[in-house]
Amino acid sequence: MNITDVLKAPVVTEKSTVLQEGGKYVFKVDLRASKIDIARAIEKVFNVHVKSVNTLKTHGKMKTYGRNRFKQPDTKKAIVTLASGESIQLFEGA
Repeated sequence: MNITDVLKAPVVTEKSTVLQEGGKYVFKVDLRASKIDIARAIEKVFNVHVKSVNTLKTHGKMKTYGRNRFKQPDTKKAIVTLASGESIQLFEGA
């Protein structure tokens, strides 16, 4: 998988902000991306060392709009733990 297609967006919530204190960062990633792909993309884009990657998939909810029913898209998030003493500057200014 191409490295530029793996990472979609950072997740900035209260819970992800608390995780940053422990050196963990949360990203939305492509559904087909493996943990190895995610680790390589983070290391290349942010020039840091990845210690571990945990992933989770959420299935899209069914929504009703008038008579029409549709399914929201499935998403995948990755919680990336960095080596001690390293941080990602993208989140520091937020």
